[in-house]
Amino acid sequence: MSRILVIEDEPIIRTELRRLLTRAGHDVAEAGAVPEAAAEHALDAFDLVISDLRLPGPPGTDIIALCPGVPVLIMTSFATVKSAVDAMKLGAVDYIAKPFDHDELLLQVERVLREGRLTRQNAALKREVEQTWSPGGMVGNSPAMRDVFERVRKVAPSAATVLVLGESGTGKELVARAVHAQSPRAEGPLIAVNCAAIPEGLLESELFGHEKGAFTGAQAAHAGLVEAAHGGTLFLDEIGELPAPAQARLLRMLQDGEVRRVGATRSRKVDVRILAATHRDLPRRVQEGLFRQDLYFRLRVVEIRLPPLRERGEDVPALAKHLLERASRRIGRPPASLAPDALAAIAQHPWPGNVRELENAIERAVILADGPLLTADLLALEPPGGPGSDGNPPALEETDFPTVPVSEDPRSPDSMEEYFRRFVLEHQDRMGETELARRLGISRKTLWEKRQRLGIPRTRA
Repeated sequence: MSRILVIEDEPIIRTELRRLLTRAGHDVAEAGAVPEAAAEHALDAFDLVISDLRLPGPPGTDIIALCPGVPVLIMTSFATVKSAVDAMKLGAVDYIAKPFDHDELLLQVERVLREGRLTRQNAALKREVEQTWSPGGMVGNSPAMRDVFERVRKVAPSAATVLVLGESGTGKELVARAVHAQSPRAEGPLIAVNCAAIPEGLLESELFGHEKGAFTGAQAAHAGLVEAAHGGTLFLDEIGELPAPAQARLLRMLQDGEVRRVGATRSRKVDVRILAATHRDLPRRVQEGLFRQDLYFRLRVVEIRLPPLRERGEDVPALAKHLLERASRRIGRPPASLAPDALAAIAQHPWPGNVRELENAIERAVILADGPLLTADLLALEPPGGPGSDGNPPALEETDFPTVPVSEDPRSPDSMEEYFRRFVLEHQDRMGETELARRLGISRKTLWEKRQRLGIPRTRA
């Protein structure tokens, strides 16, 4: 039910409007003049104000300045083009002439209310995105993260392409969204594409679009994601997985500001800022002939390198509490806190899956918790030294996990990669990919990426 205020000095017309709008399911209040409306009603509580133009005292258009953010529909029996233009210049959302058709008025009211709801929803979503993705919502005070924030602040206002580097799960997309949110393109679209998730045969069509008949099944012309990002930002995640033909098309787009759909004979102008991210060693892929050198240099005008979570020791407790608050709100649970043993386990864990792994562990704990205090056992984290390192025989389920030698630093990249390699090679014959990923505390996508990077082939049944 929408709340509507009717300002009309003619009692008969005011009563008729109230009955009409009430029958349509609206909650209606009345006033005979602008001062009366301002004195008797909280104007910002209404979803719509319908006001006559000519009223005793100030004109009906004066109500517009008194209720910013509330749409005002002006009506008058003196319908002229000039009065309509003047009302719209003052901020009226629309204009209707008396006498009006009842059905026409109701349609106009519903349209204005619908547009108002969409405006409020968009504003709420924008606030939520800004809180979630802006650098102000990124938790971290370590030197490495302060450097990330500073680079985001400096590069966001420019039109430069940005290459975000970091291990899987470190928050590369979060940084890209922060750059977009602080840029002059913030009101434009942000289109995020995972280059590794789209089959190679469809990637060019998805990115650059295609014309009707360009290939079997192309029954209609299709605008690609590059065109969808026109006036905004295109974020290409896992850019290192982009196949050679798509690399060539992307390079041309960056050079010429044009995109040619698959099967098209003409190019189209596009205004798109490119942000890219990868966990790959792109210079090495350039040397191996897997990535174009000219594209690499085009992409890394500005480089932002995200540190892995194991190198952000001082940030981890604050980040864990931030993720706990967010998980509790998202799941609909009351505010919770981390017990001392949970904080100790979080501080000692090497986090091979980085922030994503931490977020998943905390969300799991919130779901399983019976009370407001989350203990270490709810996080279900493996000890850094591996099971059995305390000298006690491991439990039955723990025998599935290899032990990292105590002489190695479990926080070092080499130690964690060796742990991953040994675990996968020892257990992939009897575990599926989903179970392997679950036991390692990472996603299937991260498992696949680490296999690729470390050269661990997947066994075939």
